[in-house]
Amino acid sequence: MPHASPIRSSRVGEVTCVTFTEGRITDEMVIHQIGQEVLKLVDADAQPKVLLDFSGVEHLSSAALGVLISVNNRVKSRAGQLRLCSISKQIFEVFHITRLDKLFQIHATAEQAKQSLA
Repeated sequence: MPHASPIRSSRVGEVTCVTFTEGRITDEMVIHQIGQEVLKLVDADAQPKVLLDFSGVEHLSSAALGVLISVNNRVKSRAGQLRLCSISKQIFEVFHITRLDKLFQIHATAEQAKQSLA
């Protein structure tokens, strides 16, 4: 029986908004599934504008960071834009330590992230 999707996506104008249904993104299978599903959404647009909303996510494994980097690379290869928002302090700390806060455009709220995608 297939697992319920670990993400929910919606469309706001040209922007694909993705939220996560799991508070802890640490399971290899779940991380793999998130990667597959988000990449499918990226590939659906010629120039994707993707917003990953982390509200409700308390824990992210390093494998999940790897998937985010893959998604970022795919978006860039399609001349698209990727934004992250609503990242908790603990998770932001990981982004900061790994210097991923320099790679990703991170916004406090989904609203600010959407505006930056104009």
